[in-house]
Amino acid sequence: MASRTANFCLDAADPRAQVAFWAQVLDDFEPDEDGDDEEAGLHGPGGRSLLFLRVPEPKTVKNRMHVCLRPVDRSRDEEVERLLALGATVVDDRRTADAGWAVLADPEGNEFCVLTTAADEAGVSRT
Repeated sequence: MASRTANFCLDAADPRAQVAFWAQVLDDFEPDEDGDDEEAGLHGPGGRSLLFLRVPEPKTVKNRMHVCLRPVDRSRDEEVERLLALGATVVDDRRTADAGWAVLADPEGNEFCVLTTAADEAGVSRT
């Protein structure tokens, strides 16, 4: 049998602030009530979690791995705008009218992508 993911760890200057941001980004993850200033997390479906670990050094290079998000109840562009209002920033905009993605960064500079919706990819019109 192959392995399954248990959690994804991200370095953070402020783990609790990262949890607060990502809890607003991901509607299927809940903050861990036991988090502290050194380690805080979000629990998600299937027992998986995002864990933010305090580190002393700031982020200095591009992520080697990142999260890709697919909006569920709004368009890609509406989701990008929502995330920007939460504090994300644009790193690279690779959107076209009906394809592509936006590369954003969370408040500590960790990159993530916002993809088109599943309906867009299947060629289904949202009405």
